[in-house]
Amino acid sequence: MFKNNLYKGLGLALICAAYTACKLPEVAQRAENKNTPVSFNGSQDTVSSASIQWRNFFTDPNLINLIDTALKNNQELNITLQDIEIARNEIKARKGDLLPNVTYGVGAGLNKVGRYTSSGAGDASTEITPGKGVPEILPDYRFGLQANWEADIWHKLRNSKKAAINQYLATVEGKNFVITNLIAEVANSYYELLASDNQLETVRKNIELQSNALELMKIQKQATRVNELAVRKFEAEVLSSKSLEFDIQQDIVENENKINFLLGRFPQPIIRDKSSFTELVPVTVHTGLPAQLLANRPDIKQAEYELAAAKLDVKVAKAQFYPSLGISAAIGYQAFNPSYLLRTPESLIYSLAGDLAGPLINRNAIKAEYSSANAKQLQAVFDYEKAILNGYIEVANQMSKISNLQKSYDLKSKQVAALTQSIDISNDLFKAARADYFEVLMTQRDALQSKLELIETKKQQLNAVVDIYQALGGGWK
Repeated sequence: MFKNNLYKGLGLALICAAYTACKLPEVAQRAENKNTPVSFNGSQDTVSSASIQWRNFFTDPNLINLIDTALKNNQELNITLQDIEIARNEIKARKGDLLPNVTYGVGAGLNKVGRYTSSGAGDASTEITPGKGVPEILPDYRFGLQANWEADIWHKLRNSKKAAINQYLATVEGKNFVITNLIAEVANSYYELLASDNQLETVRKNIELQSNALELMKIQKQATRVNELAVRKFEAEVLSSKSLEFDIQQDIVENENKINFLLGRFPQPIIRDKSSFTELVPVTVHTGLPAQLLANRPDIKQAEYELAAAKLDVKVAKAQFYPSLGISAAIGYQAFNPSYLLRTPESLIYSLAGDLAGPLINRNAIKAEYSSANAKQLQAVFDYEKAILNGYIEVANQMSKISNLQKSYDLKSKQVAALTQSIDISNDLFKAARADYFEVLMTQRDALQSKLELIETKKQQLNAVVDIYQALGGGWK
């Protein structure tokens, strides 16, 4: 009767323990939102420029050579390639966890037991050689194999391997994202360099124009038509333009070195065609549909793979609450004399065992790990949604920017033409005593400023095209 009650009590305790081990803490869950607007500003264009390879998108051979070099030598990109290798090795490690862990061993030693023990008393009757008992110090020789394997009954190890695969795919998309950004950064820096070249040429032409005007003021002073103030004003304007010339030269040096850094090389001249900048026509970009961003933008795809990995990590953490089944086995030979070591079956040893174990008392660490895994999964959901939202807004902003810059460039072109004509008009009026020197001075200053602004607008147009190509996910294919 007592034994029956004892067995019932133990059975009830085991049932309670299993229930306690399998009862999971409640955590917040949230599904990701993949909904996107049906179009960009009402456009139904289904063709996306992101599908165009960057070699065909950019037509400047000098720029293409620079991008080629950057894709081979850029340090950040090479670091990312090593991240891919690390992620690939992690998959191999997780895959290895699914297989039995088999080890081999060879050993030798000495063993001495007490005479007045069960082992010592038994050894006294054993004869190593005829007529001789067990020596006090007994040699021990052995070799064999041992295996340990965890049966993946809850898919903990398989989910862990799948999570590693998704992390690897996310790392590949991270590399693609670096490539897209690198191409865009090289192209934008190249156009900035061309813009600085043209601004420098414009300033030098203006210095020549201002110097001629200064000489005219000096002649007019000798003829008492203007005073010393006019001469000093024009002289100061020439000095200001020469100072601006050196500022632009410094910008050119820094832009060249920025490109050299992206190309992974020490400072050297950047080969480029300086004369064709103002003739460059921005490429027409097709945005396609917002839903295409999910497949084209590497950062969105990276966030999607990281979300999938985070969901699997939650399953792995959840499986920690369940009991695990472990199986161990060993086989080999052991003897006190090397000559007996391979005798079969006398010296053969083997073992086989299985155990089922799960958490019972101290489960706080597992709960914390499970809660952290779920929190990371929620973070991954928000990161994924943020990547989609950010991608759509970037494309919308660049579309608007391209449209407004084109209108601004057309107006600034007319402004430059008007102010360029006004320089000759102001000079003629000044010579005819129908305008003063200050009007001539301000006209030259305004003309210079408008020309510099026109070059800057052209650069912004080209940069906007590069930026929307990047925003659409172009460049990595």
